[in-house]
Amino acid sequence: MIQIIVFLPLLAAIVAGLANRSIGNVPAKVLTTGALFVSCALSWPIFLAFMSGNESAYVQPVMTWVRSGGFDFDWALRVDTLTAVMLVVITSVSALVHLYSWGYMDEDPDQPRFFAYLSLFTFAMLMLVTADNLVQMFFGWEGVGLASYLLIGFWFRKPSASAAAIKAFVVNRVGDLGFMLGIFGVFLVFGTVSIPEILVAAPDQAGSSIGFLGLRVDTMSLLCILLFIGAMGKSAQLGLHTWLPDAMEGPTPVSALIHAATMVTAGVFMVCRLSPLFETSQFALNFVTIVGATTAIFAATIGLVQTDIKRVIAYSTCSQLGYMFFAAGVGAYGAAMFHLFTHAFFKALLFLGAGSVIHAMHHEQDMRFYGGLRKQIPVTFWGMMAGTLAITGVGIVGLGGFAGFYSKDAIIEVAFAADAPYAGYAWFMGVSAALLTSFYSWRLMFLTFWGKPRWADSEHIQHAIHGHHNDVDHATHAHEEAAADNPPAQEDAGSAPHAHAADAEQLPDGTGGYHPHESPLSMLIPLIVLSVGAVFAGFVFHNFFVEPETAGAFWQGSLAFNEPLMHAMHEVPTWVKWSSTAAMLLGLLVAALMYLRETDAPRQVAENLSPLYKFLLNKWYFDELYTLIFVRPAFWFGRIFWKGGDKGVIDRFGPDGVANVVRSSSGLAVRFQSGYLYSYALVMLLGLVGLVTWVMVR
Repeated sequence: MIQIIVFLPLLAAIVAGLANRSIGNVPAKVLTTGALFVSCALSWPIFLAFMSGNESAYVQPVMTWVRSGGFDFDWALRVDTLTAVMLVVITSVSALVHLYSWGYMDEDPDQPRFFAYLSLFTFAMLMLVTADNLVQMFFGWEGVGLASYLLIGFWFRKPSASAAAIKAFVVNRVGDLGFMLGIFGVFLVFGTVSIPEILVAAPDQAGSSIGFLGLRVDTMSLLCILLFIGAMGKSAQLGLHTWLPDAMEGPTPVSALIHAATMVTAGVFMVCRLSPLFETSQFALNFVTIVGATTAIFAATIGLVQTDIKRVIAYSTCSQLGYMFFAAGVGAYGAAMFHLFTHAFFKALLFLGAGSVIHAMHHEQDMRFYGGLRKQIPVTFWGMMAGTLAITGVGIVGLGGFAGFYSKDAIIEVAFAADAPYAGYAWFMGVSAALLTSFYSWRLMFLTFWGKPRWADSEHIQHAIHGHHNDVDHATHAHEEAAADNPPAQEDAGSAPHAHAADAEQLPDGTGGYHPHESPLSMLIPLIVLSVGAVFAGFVFHNFFVEPETAGAFWQGSLAFNEPLMHAMHEVPTWVKWSSTAAMLLGLLVAALMYLRETDAPRQVAENLSPLYKFLLNKWYFDELYTLIFVRPAFWFGRIFWKGGDKGVIDRFGPDGVANVVRSSSGLAVRFQSGYLYSYALVMLLGLVGLVTWVMVR
């Protein structure tokens, strides 16, 4: 069964990708979507079997892979509780994204290629989570990197999409270098890449040291930090996060797949899979905690001022991943996986809901040109409402709530209860990020679904009204989801407060005759299904992930489950349990006040706090800093080696030099090829005289 789950998406990707347009759009969509629904249908029984205790971990061999001296491992599929959780997350979200794409990509001429890429992405992630050794995990790791490059740059004629794909590929290579060095180091220390063997032997290496860059350092700290650097790249943690917002240049279903079920969750999964390894180094756990907690608050601050609906949700993903990592850093791996599980449902719901809004608004992504949509697209509205209630953690302590209420609150409580060195910092950042998350999430809802319609002021929608997009290539123009970071043309782009002023301005009434429309059924069904997960996933599954009485048996040793910490989580003071709820309510009230009642307040805040606003609007200037430190010097060195080395030396004295010699020689030789018989007779006579002279001299 596990072979079918993993390899069926690959088979569908190969057929749809190679056959492409020769089989047509519908067969390609049916094949790839059907394969994912079959994989999904087979994954849930495995997960439910682990929940009921009727299944135990096993390894399914596939084939012999490498036999080279002491380097010896097979291609095998490992199935345990951790794998089962990831299987249902990946296949469920991916299947729904495939179905959603039927409607969203309906006008695109390259649908077989798109669906083939989606299925390839899913296969690579399935290969990653079923890996029994680090090399196989790295194979899947690089596979999702390749697929993300293909999907982010799917509209390759769009310069911004191509640039975003390259950026994602390059930034992830930085993280992957750390991951590769970690794998090399693990093999050097343990003599194997088998994950079970490494985890068994890890405690014996605690306290040992190893040489690195001329220094003696703690072996396990070095290995864990190198591995975690790989996770920082894949899961967009602070410093290696810059690729994630730009990934929005791909089609919206791609955003949902990358952010909810694949790629960005790979780093969290890897840390949890290798949790016994990380448990041997408190220094490495502290590093994970600090990076995760800082990322949670960092990304949340940027989400406050974004105007592109997809970028708000993208920075939300970055922030929520920070929660997962600092949960793992304080030793609560079960809580980290629980939030990964619930997050998949409500984040996929929010992205697909945003895609439905964009579809309704003729691919306008700037929230400042929305307003009053809750009556126009009610199914999308209620779906996004469910996702917002889940991500903000709406609920009542002691009674229950939406999915995020269970998982995010569990992380905040366990951070308070943990006795790790930086757990207090993580708790404070977690509560602060919960406040900001509530604010920017409700800001998105109020700007999009409440207030007066502002559609007549969008250039894209005006083009739609007047039919300018009717006969344009869908893949190159009509379906390009333009980034909305830049302010609209009628605003003063030279000042940051003015760039944000449309949030607060009473823009002219009227819709210009345009009426938003609800999305087709193929797009609405995934929203409805994911809404169910966003509402009930936390309530139904929290006992199995974090409750000490049941979670230990559920995980079956597939990760390092800290039962005393889980007990301590339930013993925290009442005010701690209410802290995240209070933060959520405060964020909701402030957002409602600023965007429903005192609608001039955002402009005033932006003007009064102009330096801070610019700082956040420019995303803490990370891109500018990296451009200054890395990009410009790289181009400078590149120009030196290109013009001075390649062209000035190699080409001059190599290919170009040889070509010049050949050109000069051939020019001289051409002079002898006059075409006149007497010229050739003269040459032959001179040759004969020379030959006779040489013979006589001899």
